[in-house]
Amino acid sequence: MGELFSIGEVLIDFIPDQKGIALKDVSSFTRVPGGAPANVAAAVAKLGGTASLITKVGQDAFGDFLLERLAKAGVKIDKIPRTKEANTGLAFVSLREDGERDFSFYRNPSADLLLKASEVNEDWFGQGDVLHFGSVDLIDSPMKKAHIKAIGAANKNGAIISFDPNVRLPLWETPKQCRETIQEFISTAHLIKVSDDELEFITGIADESTAIASLFAGNVLAVVLTKGAKGADLYVENHKYSAAGYSVAVEDTTGAGDAFTGAFLYQLLNWGAAPDNLEALLIEHHEELLAFANAGGALATTGKGAISALPTKNQVRELIKSTTAS
Repeated sequence: MGELFSIGEVLIDFIPDQKGIALKDVSSFTRVPGGAPANVAAAVAKLGGTASLITKVGQDAFGDFLLERLAKAGVKIDKIPRTKEANTGLAFVSLREDGERDFSFYRNPSADLLLKASEVNEDWFGQGDVLHFGSVDLIDSPMKKAHIKAIGAANKNGAIISFDPNVRLPLWETPKQCRETIQEFISTAHLIKVSDDELEFITGIADESTAIASLFAGNVLAVVLTKGAKGADLYVENHKYSAAGYSVAVEDTTGAGDAFTGAFLYQLLNWGAAPDNLEALLIEHHEELLAFANAGGALATTGKGAISALPTKNQVRELIKSTTAS
């Protein structure tokens, strides 16, 4: 089985102890690990895969906390150097009654943005591996250059490259800068995962099918469109495959998309996916892939915080089995 390499932000999410009130009115929070790339790595590890996170944390108590929690979740942390030049990133979250979120980020810069290209080893990646990244750490910084080096090395060495744009507009100077940066990196990936509420922003196209088609540029072989509780669609080789979501009691949607992505990529790693067989595997196993990923994403919403609520392989299979049986 190959290894997942996830590059980008890791931070502390401060989740409110009260739902349904504005962030300014929240009086107490629970501290949990966060950051989409970290969540994806933890999701793969929790399911039984091998996952490394490529990032940087500060020489502070929050950095200590994140490294401890990542290691406890089974994520390899040997590719996470530390720095005194910046603090570990923080994000304060408010939860609506339906579990959806608003964010307030504290990083100017945060330690993850200071990872240098020279700290990325081109020999880390090989065929059968997956490199996953998002857009949050693609702002102009040393970390953006580290992404470019990692993507180039992974592509050269035959690994699959996965990109989840994961739009977070408060982190960008303008929406235009965010959109253009995402569009710049789309063509570098083999697999794009995008949510239905981001698709029009990213592509500038209102019609869903036309917007999806526009994402097939450069190296892109497949696109996954996630639709929250409604499930997900997989587009590959002029085929569209759809799968319904799972009904669960939602506590917090933080990291649900990352849990979906982790579950999806775990299966590709388990099957030895590579760029030259990716399309065939997706077509052959689309039903199993989407069911497993949808169940993983749903279960991640039943607890508070992204990493702490991630499901095991048995929990995912039990949800699929119980839903099928009913």
